[in-house]
Amino acid sequence: MDADPIVKVRDVSMRYENGTHALNAVTLDIPKGNLVTLLGPSGCGKTSLLKIIAGLLKPSSGEIRINDRVTHAPGPDRALVFQDFALMPWANMMRNVAFGLELRGVPRAERHRIAQKYISEVGLTGFEEKYPHELSGGMRQRAGLARALAVNADVLMMDEPFSSVDEQMRRKLQEDLLALLRVEKKTVIFVTHSIEEAVYLSDRIVLLSRHPGRVMRIVDTGIDHNAAPEDIRRDPRYLDTVDDIWTSLKGYLN
Repeated sequence: MDADPIVKVRDVSMRYENGTHALNAVTLDIPKGNLVTLLGPSGCGKTSLLKIIAGLLKPSSGEIRINDRVTHAPGPDRALVFQDFALMPWANMMRNVAFGLELRGVPRAERHRIAQKYISEVGLTGFEEKYPHELSGGMRQRAGLARALAVNADVLMMDEPFSSVDEQMRRKLQEDLLALLRVEKKTVIFVTHSIEEAVYLSDRIVLLSRHPGRVMRIVDTGIDHNAAPEDIRRDPRYLDTVDDIWTSLKGYLN
């Protein structure tokens, strides 16, 4: 276990009412300031585990600790970026990004100042008055990321955030995320089906087995995320880790 993890998952199991056994005795640590990816075959419980950590699902057994406090519900210490952007279609981007702050009662001028900071950080200055239908998929996802960052949560959770955009935009969003994390230095729990995406982004990858999901392996990538994007993708550690994880997972596809 890590000396001072920000998130502790302890012996978490999940059985749904329909009998599905999604997770079995999952124990892991999320180190502060790391991007940790949950990766595994379809049905391994990645999203269930993310929702349990977020406080959106109650596990059948086990516990989640955030900053060493047991949690059973959503809280201001966690923010979630959804796969489908989850923007309010009737609100412009400024209102969408500031919405979490509005719910917390932050005065209008202050929440707009904070929202503007993160709109700028994700590269959307000039689009504050645009509505979601006027933005591209990549821009909507950046807006969702800015909204999550604006509430200044300790842990940012991302559930396949780039899966709905094309491959070129996906690569650009991956690069943008790493650049943003160099500034923000957030703890991130990331869910993806893509081995390449997981290895490119992650400090640590948690490999889960097919359902019920168990921790099969934990891989520390050792990749320098301060390097240029093309250097990361050519790094032998990146290439070897992709092959290593594929070897671990391909048996589940038979």
